[in-house]
Amino acid sequence: MQRRDFLKNASAAAVGASILPFLKSTPALAQSGDTIVVVTGTTINSLDLHRTGTNRPSYQVAVNCYDRLISFGVKTLPDGSLSYDYDTLVPELAERWEIAADGLSVTFYLKPDAAFWDGTPVTATDVKWSLDRAVSVGGFPTVQMRAGGMESPDQFEIIDDKTIRVHYLQPSKLLLPDLAVPVPFIINSKVALAHATDDDPWAMEYLHRNPAGSGAFKVERWQPSEQLVYIRNDDWQGGPLPAVRRVIIREIPSQSTRRALIERGSVQFSHDIPAKDAREMLANPRVKVIGNPIENCLHVLCPNLNFAPFQDKRVRQAVAYAIPYAEIYRNAAYERGAPMWGGEHLEPQSVVWPQPFPYTTDYDKARELLAQTDYKDGFEVPLSFDLGTAEWGEPTALLIQEGLARIGIRANIERIPGANWRTIALVEKNLPLHLENFGGWLNTPCYYFFWAYVSDRLFNSSNYSDPEMDQLVAETLHIPMDDPDYEPKLKRMIAKAFDEVPRIPLYQPNLEVAMIPQIEGYQFWFHRMPDVRTLKL
Repeated sequence: MQRRDFLKNASAAAVGASILPFLKSTPALAQSGDTIVVVTGTTINSLDLHRTGTNRPSYQVAVNCYDRLISFGVKTLPDGSLSYDYDTLVPELAERWEIAADGLSVTFYLKPDAAFWDGTPVTATDVKWSLDRAVSVGGFPTVQMRAGGMESPDQFEIIDDKTIRVHYLQPSKLLLPDLAVPVPFIINSKVALAHATDDDPWAMEYLHRNPAGSGAFKVERWQPSEQLVYIRNDDWQGGPLPAVRRVIIREIPSQSTRRALIERGSVQFSHDIPAKDAREMLANPRVKVIGNPIENCLHVLCPNLNFAPFQDKRVRQAVAYAIPYAEIYRNAAYERGAPMWGGEHLEPQSVVWPQPFPYTTDYDKARELLAQTDYKDGFEVPLSFDLGTAEWGEPTALLIQEGLARIGIRANIERIPGANWRTIALVEKNLPLHLENFGGWLNTPCYYFFWAYVSDRLFNSSNYSDPEMDQLVAETLHIPMDDPDYEPKLKRMIAKAFDEVPRIPLYQPNLEVAMIPQIEGYQFWFHRMPDVRTLKL
């Protein structure tokens, strides 16, 4: 498919026959005051966030079906919409907490009536087992816990049945907020241990299909690649009882079908809609559209340093100068979000993150750089993107393909199914050139670099490895942002990212959602998953 054909087809709102059986099956549900139907183009692949290979869409289960000790508060944005508040922590399973005078531990006191779905009380034993699991299973959850300075089961001490203490390895600005992200969710350890084995001590296989939580919703039914059905937990103690009894998350791959469903009022909520649809539907009085810039998040092009040409930073810089940024922003972002190219200085002037990189579309500069390398005649490379993000990935890949062709780099586009993307791109890390997206859950620059620029981290899909960068991240991750050492070290980190470009920023995206006007209570969250606990009709 040529770019012009794709852009022409993308502008049509044709709805295929696949919409008909859906419309026949949902009208009664869509009009019921105790049920909300959410449509999304993504698909979950597990009910257990800790499982190796669990994809990002699956994180919603940890949010809606499990509790954490604490959560983030909520704030009202200038446009009147609601957002999580990174600067405010509130109780969830813990009714209160106390930080020790020396700043090296925090003690949590559990809510006395907190209970799991089977009626058994939530105890400090359950909390410790769950936190032990998070720091021990390896992969993404264990590294996420490490970001907050939690690395060993020895740090979690049971004081009594309703009291648990978390010990710091060192004072850290990230430990408390890290306990409020989806990863450290609290599991019914008695249920999990009943299904654990010597080969599977953390009950990964059981919890993959059988949640055991205390959260606001239970999983009533999961039909992979079709739907996920939540039913309210009427005994939830973690917060205000949800206003709706049932939430149906329907997976509809076709964006035109999702748009038709929300515009007709056949469903109530469409999550993570394309920027094009968001811009166009703003004029539709039957639909309410909310778009929030995703904090600490970038859409990027990643040259993989395991691929020989990209081991030369001049090749990576040449690629950065051969990207048609403005066209991508118009045709993939539809000018929603924030540009991340055209920075005025080669050295960062502040530690604001994200910030525009000092590259523009300059094909002469790109050819000049490439001519200095062993690849002056160009080369061939696969250019991969996640089909689950085709709304922005497809036009972006086609435009990059055209730009690279102008300097002699022949990019062959590969479209990888969303269910396979995380394993191939982030676990195996074997894609030579690919589009990626990462948004840091903890809203500090050092946290973004911890995940995206440090050796062997999950979201470092470029296989970038630099001892100085590793050391700078280690030195800045835990210290306060007003520490005198913080700003100069951060500027050095950003300067290295500018110069070495293992990740080439395209733009900062919005999270766009659409809903019928009668829906209230939507809150933007950093994890970008539908938090259905606060939705109401």
